[in-house]
Formats: sequence, structure tokens, C-alpha cells
Amino acid sequence: MKKKDLVFILITAIIILSFLPFNFLENYHHAIFNPQYWYLSSFIKFAILATLGESLGLRISKGIYNYQGFGLLPRAIVWGILGVSIKIVFVIFAVGVPVMLEKLFFVKDAVASMKANSFFDAQAQGLGNIRILTAFAISTVMNLIFAPVFMTLHKITDTHIIENKGTLSGFFRPIQFKKIFPNLNWEVQWNFVFKKTIPFFWIPAHTITFLMPSEYRIIFAAVLGIVLGVILSFAINKK
Repeated sequence: MKKKDLVFILITAIIILSFLPFNFLENYHHAIFNPQYWYLSSFIKFAILATLGESLGLRISKGIYNYQGFGLLPRAIVWGILGVSIKIVFVIFAVGVPVMLEKLFFVKDAVASMKANSFFDAQAQGLGNIRILTAFAISTVMNLIFAPVFMTLHKITDTHIIENKGTLSGFFRPIQFKKIFPNLNWEVQWNFVFKKTIPFFWIPAHTITFLMPSEYRIIFAAVLGIVLGVILSFAINKK
């Protein structure tokens, strides 16, 4: 481990801790993250943390954190936009799936279990097992419906950024979906990213997400963006 790695770890740890809802950071959070501007806080969290994840993945795969043409700023913009969409998706599935469980699969108290602030609160109400089942169902449905689209779009934007040499001006050029989509490495995308990471990592990871209080979920998802960087580095090495 080199000095730059220690610096990277320290910076990442400080950033993550600054986003966590500790009591002593309450005034700081109110100052920079007004709850009414959830889209701004979601954008910032993902733009910073998930982009750090991409740099970490690059360090693992190529031994460097950045290079000319990698496009850290365009990648941060993409992650910020994706972070806003993830916040919206979390709300949609966290509300919709429990209703589906109750109305279609007759799972009693699925909605009530998710109204509890966290797993521990649900457990105190005698709904701990139902909260686990519901969180797992939310994660499964979300990852089977949303994740493949999300992952493919992310790969397309990555390709677009690289093809435009990581420049900000190039990033704002129209994305050539018709050209990029069929030329993606579908061997890796399907056999590794979809078939392995979704069932064996993302579904369990997001089950934990939905066991958490709602204020922790988006930051935990953003931290998982760092993990995604590591996963993608392995995908790159499989090419």
C-alpha cells in the first residue's frame, strides 16, 4: 500500500462520515442538506462517493486513480443524476412492493413493517420477520426490474465518456445509443454483471438497505457505489 492509497482511504472515510446522520453533525446537515432539496443531497452523495468507487476500481485494475481521458467530472455528473433516480426508485419500490405483498400474496403486515423506522423498531412491534421478508422482496423486485436498465445505461454513459476522451464538452454531445448498445461487451454484462452481481451481491445488499431507517438508505446506497467500482474492476479484468 502506497502513500496515495492511505490518502485516498482517509479522504473517503472523512467524506462518508460527514454524510452519516450523527447527532453532532445535525446542524451541519441542516445547513447544507435541506430535506426539501432531497434531489440535491442525493446528487452530491452519489456524485462524490460513487465516483470515488470508480477511481478505486481503476486503482485495482490499472494501478492508478485517474488518467487523462478517464473523465472524473463527467462520471460524477452521471452518478449524481443516477443518484437522484435511485432515490426516486427507492421510494417507489419501498411503497409499492409491500402493498403488492399484502394484496397479491396475502402477506399480513408487510406495509406496517415498513412503516416502522428500522428493523429493530419493527422487531419491537413483533414484525421483525415480516420486515426481513418485505425488505428482501423490495430488493428482489427492484433489482430484477430496475437494476439491469440502470447497469446498462451506466455502461453506455461510461463508453460515451471514454469515446469523447473524458472531456466535459464531449460529454454533452448526443449519446450514440444506436452505435454503443450493440457493441457493449454482453458476455461480461450478462454472465458477470447481471447473472452474478445481481443475485449474489445487490439483492442481499439492498435487503440490508431496506432494513435501515429511510435516512440511512441513500447514503448506504452511495457507499455501495464504491463497492460497485471494485466489482467493475473485476469485470474489466475478465474481458
